[in-house]
Amino acid sequence: MDSVHLRFAVLLATTLCSFTLSAQHRILSQISTPPSAAPSSPPPVFSVLSYGAVGDGVADDTQSFKMAWDAACQADNPAVILVPRHYTFMIQSAIFSGPCRNGLTFQIDGSMLAPEGPDSWPKNNSKRQWLVFYRIDGMSMQGSGLIDGRGQKWWDLPCKPHRGVNGTALPGPCDSPVALRFFWSSNLIVKGMKIKNSPQFHFRFDSCHHVHIDSLYIKAPSSSPNTDGIHVENTNNVNIYNSVIANGDDCVSIGAGTFNVDIRNITCGPGHGISIGSLGPRNTRACVTNITVRDSVIKHSDNGVRIKTWQGGYGAVSQVSYSNIVMESVRNPIMIDQYYCSSKSCANQTAAVYISGVSYSGIKGTYDVRSPAMHLACSDAVPCTNLTVTDVELLPAQGQRMVDPYCWNAYGDVADFTIPPLFCLIQGNPLTLPATDLDRC
Repeated sequence: MDSVHLRFAVLLATTLCSFTLSAQHRILSQISTPPSAAPSSPPPVFSVLSYGAVGDGVADDTQSFKMAWDAACQADNPAVILVPRHYTFMIQSAIFSGPCRNGLTFQIDGSMLAPEGPDSWPKNNSKRQWLVFYRIDGMSMQGSGLIDGRGQKWWDLPCKPHRGVNGTALPGPCDSPVALRFFWSSNLIVKGMKIKNSPQFHFRFDSCHHVHIDSLYIKAPSSSPNTDGIHVENTNNVNIYNSVIANGDDCVSIGAGTFNVDIRNITCGPGHGISIGSLGPRNTRACVTNITVRDSVIKHSDNGVRIKTWQGGYGAVSQVSYSNIVMESVRNPIMIDQYYCSSKSCANQTAAVYISGVSYSGIKGTYDVRSPAMHLACSDAVPCTNLTVTDVELLPAQGQRMVDPYCWNAYGDVADFTIPPLFCLIQGNPLTLPATDLDRC
């Protein structure tokens, strides 16, 4: 074969080989490419308007809300209950029950109003709660709307503490509704909502698990009685983040049976601060553990971070951490009060909730000199132990007079110098401790 034919044969073989490889590559590529995923369908939306709601702020839209809830609760897929914007819905007391077939989103973009005062409340309905969510597993409540409890006429009842002479209460009916109560529920998200003027607590979580609260705005007048922002009781694994709360009682209150609570980036006040308690009323048992409050601001409040227990109770509070908190003109920035009494006529009792393992770190700002910056009043019979204080600087909001801290039967350690100096904290541990119920909590 001459050189011309040889070169032609080589070129032809190379071309055929390249063509074969290219074809094989195309076939393999077509085989290995996965099929494109089908576009996911949006969740079904159950608007309360579709079930007859009027949304003029006067008509009773309760049944429309309940029908929308029932339909969404039984949907085959996760569903949205929509309270649309530009409408105002008046809702009577109602219970929204589960369990539901799938997760729910309660999207509140419009406004929701409670009946206006006790005289407008249906006689057969409980006056202790307005909107109740019961046995729900997996719900997100969110939206840009407003929930208005219209609490003024409830606050003006003669029985309320501020109505009588010198802050006393007068006889008469006193039940007032919690605005939103979650009971026996789990895997809850409450975020981005505005709520104001609840007759009593704004949010209450009882016997719930895995609760995430984020970016709430809660507001009521500083004179409104018992209007706690968020109350948790017998509830665990709770996050409360990035919220603004101003009211007439505790911004956040933590009741008995609660553990694993993380509170972060809260602006609190005016109000009564962030409280554990009150615990142990009527000689009851209370157990609270693993509570963290951090990176927050408390301003113009009667209290800052407070633990309050009744004489005669039992149980324990342990593993509590307060850190990086700014106080602005707060009357009792750091407080343990084991002599809490709402009636001013409580008998002295020896039993008490045992408080141990509480740390205060990076708490700075100003305090109202009508009370000490630090008030650690522990039980006569059951001392507080393992209190640790570090990097605390609290100065008078007005004037130069520094009030000495107050301690009673409080043991622990001051890691560095505090302002004002905390000389009254007894270093170390007591020689003996009474038998406690810590091991049963």
